[in-house]
Amino acid sequence: MAQYDVYLNPIVGARGVVPYVVNLQSDLISQLPSRLVAPLSRVGLNHKLPTNLSPSFVIEGESLLFMPHESAPLGERSLGKPVTSLVAFSSQILSALDAVTSGF
Repeated sequence: MAQYDVYLNPIVGARGVVPYVVNLQSDLISQLPSRLVAPLSRVGLNHKLPTNLSPSFVIEGESLLFMPHESAPLGERSLGKPVTSLVAFSSQILSALDAVTSGF
């Protein structure tokens, strides 16, 4: 399970709004049974969120908003297999996390 891997949302009832989650957790603490994930959401595309807080990413042909301010832990076993990776966008993801935690 690599940092920045994207998974189908294991909460089936929420997939209409949040079809995917992205693993934010460092590989250095992979022995933990949970992963810190952030939603990739359909909701919010109509809202005016700052792009440094909520950049959009295309997953399976669909533009989705990264919502780091709604991050939460999920059990590793619930995530299944990754559908893609956002490692190429790690600087955008880290900038968004900085916006949440430090306001920059």
